[in-house]
Amino acid sequence: MFNLTAFLSYAVVVIFTPGPNNIISLALANKIGFKKAVNYPIGVMIGFFILLLLSSFFNLLLANLIPAIRNYMGILGALYMLLLAYKILVSQNGSDKNEEVKSQGLILYGISMQFMNPKAILFAVTIVAGFITPYFSSAVHYLGFSILLALLAFVSTIAWATFGSVFKKFLTKFQRQFNLVMVMLLVYSALNIAGLI
Repeated sequence: MFNLTAFLSYAVVVIFTPGPNNIISLALANKIGFKKAVNYPIGVMIGFFILLLLSSFFNLLLANLIPAIRNYMGILGALYMLLLAYKILVSQNGSDKNEEVKSQGLILYGISMQFMNPKAILFAVTIVAGFITPYFSSAVHYLGFSILLALLAFVSTIAWATFGSVFKKFLTKFQRQFNLVMVMLLVYSALNIAGLI
């Protein structure tokens, strides 16, 4: 029997804890402001929806394929997170003329990030395999669960962006320390995903 409480508990814990989507959302809002950064959570929502829907329809294929490439995905994801950490570490306070952020590009960035984000991919596979496909088999159910989880991802990244925006003055005053904390979180996530800790 489908356990809604377990499903929602797992979804909320994984989606709202620090990971690439939430950390990037917070850092973007801190750097460029909430209004410009909001396109990233929109992209995350769209990309996450697509990822979940694909995972629902191709669950058996993914379940067989993911273990074979998990180590490579972990290494690739870890390297990408380390690159993000490096970019945050060397970024300057305020808007950098050479790194003018275009909010339109953030939607595509948010979408594409879901297919390079091992946390999102593994979450999609595990939640679909553990909670959805064993109990539901219709396309309507797959669509509904994908929409629900994508909306949760949107709420999560918006919450993190709000934090980055609300505390912008405070974080700007302590930009170097803030960047170091973001770097440490990304490095920790990278090491965790690579299986090194």
